[in-house]
Amino acid sequence: MYLIAGLGNIGHEYENTRHNVGFKAVDYLAWKKGVKINRLKFRGAYAKCAIAGEPCILLKPYTYMNLSGESVREAVEYFRIDDDKIIIIYDDFELDVGRIRIRRHGSAGTHNGMKSIIYQLGSDAFPRIRFGVGKVTHDCVDHVLGRFSEEEAKMVTAAIKNTDDIVEFIVRGEIDAAMSKYNGFGTKEQL
Repeated sequence: MYLIAGLGNIGHEYENTRHNVGFKAVDYLAWKKGVKINRLKFRGAYAKCAIAGEPCILLKPYTYMNLSGESVREAVEYFRIDDDKIIIIYDDFELDVGRIRIRRHGSAGTHNGMKSIIYQLGSDAFPRIRFGVGKVTHDCVDHVLGRFSEEEAKMVTAAIKNTDDIVEFIVRGEIDAAMSKYNGFGTKEQL
């Protein structure tokens, strides 16, 4: 079984902010799979579906970004999911708007949600999909809690529409192919 968690913040005031790209991506994945993320457990909302023939849990932690690891850990422990079958989807303010970066494992960088997950799991050995939300040019908090311009929103939406394909690659054990195809996605020609 796989766990695919999209990170974000709950509440109307956070809808459509840069920090909620993970929520948007997992919502898109749920829509593509014909399920609704509406079961409440693990301090979040989740749905079950199949991806590439494998059972999967789609999770949106409701702990707010900085405590995302608590929700992810509860789901991982409940379903007994191995680290390499956890996929985290989140925003990255070190990437240009609409860029995609997939990694097999690694540090949290500056992302507090990822720091929480790595701390709670005691491991960083899980795949992640990052969507660029634009490089910070002013206050970091204001930036990630800010909203996209109309043009930026189109670019991010175009990138998010690749979520199902990327996740299918990873679930099939073809993360190298996913990285080869999508790392760096987001040029004007692709969007």
